[in-house]
Amino acid sequence: MPHAPPLGALLRQYAAGSVLACDPVDHGLLNRGYRLSTTRGRYFLKHHFDPETAAPEAIARQHGATQRLAALGVPVAPPLPAHDGRTVAVVGGHAYALHPWIEGRHRHGAQLTAEQCGRLGALLGVVHASLERVMPVAGREQGETSASAGGAAPTDEGAPDSEPRTSSGAGTPNGRRLARPGEGVPDGRHRARAGRSAPGAERAVSMRRPAARADGARAGKPHAQNAETTPPVDAGADPAATFALIDDLLARVRGHRPADSFDELARHRLLERRSLLEQHVGRRPPHGGQVGWVHGDFHPFNLLYRGDAPAAIVDWDRLGVQPRAEEAVRAAAIFFVRPSGTLDLPKVRPYARAYRRTAGATPSELAAAVHRVWWERLNDFWMLRWHYERGDTRADSQFPAASALVVWWTREYEAVCDAFVG
Repeated sequence: MPHAPPLGALLRQYAAGSVLACDPVDHGLLNRGYRLSTTRGRYFLKHHFDPETAAPEAIARQHGATQRLAALGVPVAPPLPAHDGRTVAVVGGHAYALHPWIEGRHRHGAQLTAEQCGRLGALLGVVHASLERVMPVAGREQGETSASAGGAAPTDEGAPDSEPRTSSGAGTPNGRRLARPGEGVPDGRHRARAGRSAPGAERAVSMRRPAARADGARAGKPHAQNAETTPPVDAGADPAATFALIDDLLARVRGHRPADSFDELARHRLLERRSLLEQHVGRRPPHGGQVGWVHGDFHPFNLLYRGDAPAAIVDWDRLGVQPRAEEAVRAAAIFFVRPSGTLDLPKVRPYARAYRRTAGATPSELAAAVHRVWWERLNDFWMLRWHYERGDTRADSQFPAASALVVWWTREYEAVCDAFVG
């Protein structure tokens, strides 16, 4: 097995028995995962491999967040403690975490009914509202990520058997009322994937900008936040940097030999995107936006279902402080994208309504988030950068739908906005 984990040294740190079998789970774009069978049961072993998210102290903080969320009834799966009580095992300079194995399957928006879409939006709203309760408020900074801010790092594994009651009017797990954003913080059959990105998702991993800067840098400096103040959010990608990036990528496409069908599509989309950006260059979003703790990577491959009910939200590596409503919009653009590159707006509508209710988000907040995520997509080329700058083709299959979505979204901007706020 390539990259075989040091099972003997790892299992000696846990009360998990002796190994019987270890099989790789489909590798994601960030980390590595293994299905582990031992004399004590089945487990998910996660190798925190990505350098951006693999600092042991950051992983431990992320683990703490999932433990506190589980106590609120949110469907997450905290890691198992080792003999010394720690949830991060470092062997040979690499960080590992052990989780219970959870049988389940991933479901795309096309597999969800309108009612289930509402439950999905409510679940994300509960996540955001619950994070407001369990994560610190004073002293956090805009743009904090798991590597710098911490929280609890996760789990590409499973979750408690209980289902969160996200579809109730109260929008709370297990009947508890969740604090609204801004309130004080009280004292399988288809297996979980290791950080895998979803089809159609413009999800940049190690090359992704926290706020979609085309030049790879975040605009502006972080601002301190406390319970009474909300920092401004940067104005999004700089179109001048995007134009320069488009020119660079076009040169790389022209220089690729032998030319293939991917090169042809890439060239077409780059020229098309440049034309769109020239038409809409004056629509760069202004500063603003509600910031709070978010999962950071909420998409179908990071949500396990058992039957019709969500069983586990996994892969919390990107837990951090970001605009909450933007995560809701990004998630919808992944769950509900069709292969043709359009959004299933009749399913977006119940999803967004339920999210607004449980997260306490206003329609204007969602409208602003729609604009910012649209602008982000208009300026984002991470898939092409992986292909042409790194020679990494793992995201190539996502490019056709993701690149078509930007064009359709621009044309149907008002309809998309109405689905999120109506």
